[in-house]
Amino acid sequence: MIRGLVGAELVPAEKHFRWRGGEITRLEGFTDAVFAFAVTLLVVSLEVPKTFTELAAAMKGFVAFAICFAILIQLWYHHYLFSRRFGLQTRYIVVLNSFLLFVVLFYVYPLKFLFTLAVGGLSGVTVPRETLRGMIQDSQVPALFVIYSIGYTAVFAIFALMYRYAYRKREVLQLNEYEVLRTRHAVVAHSGYAAVGIVVVLAASLLPTRMMPAAGFLFFLNAVHRFISGSVFGKREKLALERMLAGSFASKQS
Repeated sequence: MIRGLVGAELVPAEKHFRWRGGEITRLEGFTDAVFAFAVTLLVVSLEVPKTFTELAAAMKGFVAFAICFAILIQLWYHHYLFSRRFGLQTRYIVVLNSFLLFVVLFYVYPLKFLFTLAVGGLSGVTVPRETLRGMIQDSQVPALFVIYSIGYTAVFAIFALMYRYAYRKREVLQLNEYEVLRTRHAVVAHSGYAAVGIVVVLAASLLPTRMMPAAGFLFFLNAVHRFISGSVFGKREKLALERMLAGSFASKQS
């Protein structure tokens, strides 16, 4: 009996978005395993430190590890939410999901390398200044930004394509007005994040090396995009929700 309830009925769903995903599928289980492996790759060493000096050296990488871990958890949650909302297991979704996992695994090391440099450059504690200078040359910084931003763009472009596919299947999935708007909002949101990644790629390719920090700050455009899209779709979603709740109340009264 418990097995039959696993999924949408045991996991608290969104309040006004019906979750169509049932039991955890093999695709979701495989995805969870890949994300878990990606987190494992972030660890400096799987060997337990034998001395306090080794422990202290490992702990210096905590901040960079925490940032990378948070990014991977965010990506996992985006996938989890999509799977629970729509429960789609078509060939197209399997292909997109496979590309997503490939990109996540391939970009674990660039992700870790970038944030190890960033945290070390700001604090000088995580990585000594002398070590930082040996890790990368100034002329290589633009290429690092380009590599990271291409992966960032690919991930959110895939999420945008997944949500666009769900939007196209809105009639089959029987999405109501509010759910349709939420799905369109997700398409716009993820497309915007991907667009910011493209902007950073262009900036890293065109700006002189001394201005590379400015390319990194362009990621803050995500906050601007999130605010604008949230404001536009938020009003529409609120009105759609009010109409849906009013209709539900009227049907109960009758």
